[in-house]
Amino acid sequence: MAKHFFTSESVTCGHPDKLADQISDSILDAILTQDPYGRVACETLVTTGLVFVAGEITTDCYVDIQEKARQVVKDVGYTRAKFGFDYETCSVLTSIHEQSPDIAIGVNKKHEIDKKLGAGDQGIMIGYACDETKELMPLPISLAHKLAQRLEEVRKDGTLEYLRPDGKTQVTIEYHDGKPVRVDQLVVSAQHDPKIEHAQIEADIKKHVVEPICDGLVDENTKYYINPTGIFAIGGPMGDTGLTGRKIIVDTYGGSAAHGGGCFSGKDATKVDRSAAYMARYIAKNIIASGIAKKCELQLSYAIGVSHPLSLEVKTFGTGEKDEREIEKLIWDNFDLTPAGIITGLNLLRPIYQKTACYGHFGREDDDFTWEQTNKINIFE
Repeated sequence: MAKHFFTSESVTCGHPDKLADQISDSILDAILTQDPYGRVACETLVTTGLVFVAGEITTDCYVDIQEKARQVVKDVGYTRAKFGFDYETCSVLTSIHEQSPDIAIGVNKKHEIDKKLGAGDQGIMIGYACDETKELMPLPISLAHKLAQRLEEVRKDGTLEYLRPDGKTQVTIEYHDGKPVRVDQLVVSAQHDPKIEHAQIEADIKKHVVEPICDGLVDENTKYYINPTGIFAIGGPMGDTGLTGRKIIVDTYGGSAAHGGGCFSGKDATKVDRSAAYMARYIAKNIIASGIAKKCELQLSYAIGVSHPLSLEVKTFGTGEKDEREIEKLIWDNFDLTPAGIITGLNLLRPIYQKTACYGHFGREDDDFTWEQTNKINIFE
């Protein structure tokens, strides 16, 4: 029996990097609500007492960026100064200009999405799926996300009212012959009221966070590291500067697959960093759902201003029932991989992006996440 261990992490919506992602995507959504053809590349930085929004935005509509940023901070839960950040008193600064004409010339005219639409930049995009979970995601990142979501739930519903918005999770899974069998180690770090004793936090998180999510996967040998430094009172932007796009592995597959390098949040769908990564996941998931492989990684590459991808590669890691080159031909023949084809096929001009900014862009049960549909399995069967 071959044994190995693999670890993935996630963070809560109050983590400073995820706070930045949510602000960027909330601005994108606000623009798409009024102008579906708006061009947005929006970056956010958060630190003690400050939100700084910068980037390139080309649109005919008006969005109150300060109001959007403060609303996100409020909704996440930074509502009191003693939490280290406060939506009412933090400063919000902006530095916005229009999209570079050198980039715009390679894309298309405003108010149209047609076959001439070129990629908004060069880059490599990765899609991945496997049969480890019902959502066809790797088990380590799936559990890490669910634990982080559960931390948020017990904070907001009052079960553990002493928790504060920032938090992180990490899960190590033991594999036997490539199959996940148990949780070997769990790390949960949760920001909290400093008056609460560590022993209570540890007991409460095991009972209210870990047990509902990991039942049947933990055993007497599972190792727990709950707030391993003993205290996590200072968190959020006061504890660590946050920046859009700094949690790209959390956003995707937890390290189980390669990553092209580009982030997603704050970018409209003409940026293939985002849209082509969604399409690659869509194709990989349909390959796994069809039953012809147990694991699939798909790579696409693009050049700025060029409509069609430069390359496509499929890997099934020895688990495929069809030859990888045959699968690639099926993809070329049945999927429109141009930016326009992706945008149209996945319906990406809608204001759906803020909710992608926490707990992963993939493996989510949400009708707006069109790239999670498995309606193309017949192509591969």
